[in-house]
Amino acid sequence: MRDPKQKAARAHKPRRFNMLDKLMKRYRWSWILWVSLSAYLFLPALPSLRRSSSEPRPGVRIYAYDLPPRFNQAWVDADARCARHLFAAEVAVHEALLLRQRRSGLRAEEADLFLVPVYVSCNFSTPTGLPSLAHARGMLAEAVDLVRAEMPYWNRSGGADHVFVASHDFGACFHSMEDVAIAAGIPEFLKRSILLQTFGVQGRHSCQEVDHVVIPPHVPPEVARELPEPEKAHRDIFAFFRGKMEVHPKNSSGHFYSKKVRTELLQLYGRNRKFYLKRKQYDGYRSEMARSLFCLCPLGWAPWSPRLVESVLLGCIPVIIADNIRLPFSNVLRWPDISLQVAERDVANLEAVLDHVAATNLTTIQRNLWDPVKRRALVFNRPMEEGDATWQVLKELEAKLDQSR
Repeated sequence: MRDPKQKAARAHKPRRFNMLDKLMKRYRWSWILWVSLSAYLFLPALPSLRRSSSEPRPGVRIYAYDLPPRFNQAWVDADARCARHLFAAEVAVHEALLLRQRRSGLRAEEADLFLVPVYVSCNFSTPTGLPSLAHARGMLAEAVDLVRAEMPYWNRSGGADHVFVASHDFGACFHSMEDVAIAAGIPEFLKRSILLQTFGVQGRHSCQEVDHVVIPPHVPPEVARELPEPEKAHRDIFAFFRGKMEVHPKNSSGHFYSKKVRTELLQLYGRNRKFYLKRKQYDGYRSEMARSLFCLCPLGWAPWSPRLVESVLLGCIPVIIADNIRLPFSNVLRWPDISLQVAERDVANLEAVLDHVAATNLTTIQRNLWDPVKRRALVFNRPMEEGDATWQVLKELEAKLDQSR
């Protein structure tokens, strides 16, 4: 897809507020609906809400630059998937901060940090329909050049107080294949900035050698409202996975998809009646997750998966099969209390592990998992809501500022 540039340039200030007015109109009815239903949705969880409400509001002030629409909004206008797919945290964070900025009246000179809002994950031009990242580095470099030329703040800090969202496979390396991502590394102009990225692993890795916050992949907020509340769901599926599982994994430049973990799952449990494993796409797969006790979350090319978020939202215990993965917001979510982690080498023992959990502490894990605070922390709402994913991002950025002062 070609870069969707507008035919005529707009004046600086009107452009920003036209976009903000559009966002405010889009979410006004959602906000009214949320207020009217809040008692119904959240009163059963008053203890959890009290814990969340006791937290002070994030004090960090982030100013979102008003870049020309070709860097952000024009991509959403060209393809609505841009604001809804698994990489759409780059859109959600920007829109939430824009709305917050308008309500607070924040000016650039008052800001602690600066968001550079560039949507690099919206070029759905590949044969698979997945977004291409080939243009990402050039597009980001152009945005940085513009910010550097028109505003004083980048030059003042060398970009150290600037924030970017890198919500795709290997984060700041901007490529979907790990070996290529590592070889390319992080662009030099980003190495002093802060990256919000879905990619995170324990130990050293070329694609996280930059100040960063691990964030969840984007799942549309309405997913948590489409199906029965987790504690009321009828769960007749023991272990569930629907997705790509290669019968004969292909060697791609010396690498195999999912390190053959998904193939091993299919081989070992494909005919096991306790395991509901499906390879074909199905639009209603989330209803299957809502019926399941355990939802398998194996790695793909990268260790993270949107299934992590979907499982939590739908009350299905995530079974994470991705060695050394770092998970988002661990101080709030306490992942060991709401999920299982199985080593890639232990897939052959998976059934025994799940049987043991089902016979011992299943109820405890489910009670922890069904806490509304956990679900809210993984959802990017627009506008931002107390305790949601954008809120958690701001809290982590605030902690970074406190450490640097």
